[in-house]
Amino acid sequence: MNVLLLSPGYPAEMPEFARGLAEVGATVIGVGDQPAEALPERTRRALAAYVRVRSLFDEARCVEELRAELGGRRIDRVESLWEPLMLLAARLREALGARGLGVEATVPFRDKEVMKRRLDAAGIRTPRHVAAHNAAECWEAAERIGFPLILKPIAGAGSADTWRCDDADELRAVLPRIAHVPVVSVEEFVDGEEYTFDTVTIDGEVRYYNVAWYRPRPLLARSNEWISPQVIALREPDAPALAGGVAMGLAVIAALGFDTGFTHMEWYRKADGEVVFGEIGARPPGAHQVDQMNYACDFDVFREWARAVTAGRFEARIERRYNVASVFKRAHGQGTISAIEGLEELYRRHGAAIAWNHLLPVGARRRNWKQTLVSDGFLLVRHPELATTLAIADEIGERVQLYAR
Repeated sequence: MNVLLLSPGYPAEMPEFARGLAEVGATVIGVGDQPAEALPERTRRALAAYVRVRSLFDEARCVEELRAELGGRRIDRVESLWEPLMLLAARLREALGARGLGVEATVPFRDKEVMKRRLDAAGIRTPRHVAAHNAAECWEAAERIGFPLILKPIAGAGSADTWRCDDADELRAVLPRIAHVPVVSVEEFVDGEEYTFDTVTIDGEVRYYNVAWYRPRPLLARSNEWISPQVIALREPDAPALAGGVAMGLAVIAALGFDTGFTHMEWYRKADGEVVFGEIGARPPGAHQVDQMNYACDFDVFREWARAVTAGRFEARIERRYNVASVFKRAHGQGTISAIEGLEELYRRHGAAIAWNHLLPVGARRRNWKQTLVSDGFLLVRHPELATTLAIADEIGERVQLYAR
């Protein structure tokens, strides 16, 4: 099978998806706008060929360049696992006659208003929502929905350019900050715990799923630098408290007509038990959450996704052995990492539970925490008992500290 893989070297997990495809026997043709020599070594090993285009974000030109470069070569699948390239992948499928979601089927996964209207029609509980193209329409939406409310780009990913407004003064302060966003979704603020529902799906049938818990909610975490955000892949996604979210996730995939590949959905559970849809993407979660799934089940999710999209099979035995917590750290100060405190003591106390140390080393330049959840790296913890997992994760948040100068 010939698979066109868009942006095979970025974001950070993409080399693993390229590897997975190669390991199940696919001929992987990478497409990107960077030189081949700039790709990670693991990506280069996985690719049978690489096509460099002028820009991945000029969709019409990219389609024509690839048509000419491929010269009629048969392409069976076009895969993109990066949110901004979902529509390009859809246009290429239509242009090259490859299987998978076309443009019309992809739009509801990119446009949050179209997404929610489709789910409203299917009877799925979504936050009250209105699309707004300018400040005046935001004010009109606020009057209809009421405070508190959330403003987010209709085609955004993660929590970038997402704001909570509790009253008119806060809305007035936020509007200039999102003036560069063409269309925003103004939504009811849903007060509750936030979870994911992540799937590998084959011909509309969910063959594997993962539920992760955000501690605290992403919007709160991205608003406070001192917080060490946690993502917890739960060992028991079928627990009664999560059943409503899982059922809703299955209904969402059916309502949107997703066929084969990865999906990443976010949802809320309110204090009274009501579950409310958040949003869904036709791609995997970022911030190394697929690695979390590997550590939770001890099988290669990257390879099983590849087998699903190339052969229509998921062969791994699903045995959830661990809760897995990723704890993301943000250094104190600016510049380069100068010291890491508390790590030796953590290993002394919990070394058997620390599965992965992905913190930036001393001497590395710290990252902009507002632009990436991974921030200055993370520690990954796994343990069969949820209470123990959370206790260690909280200890990392409190006692492991990075300093920069």
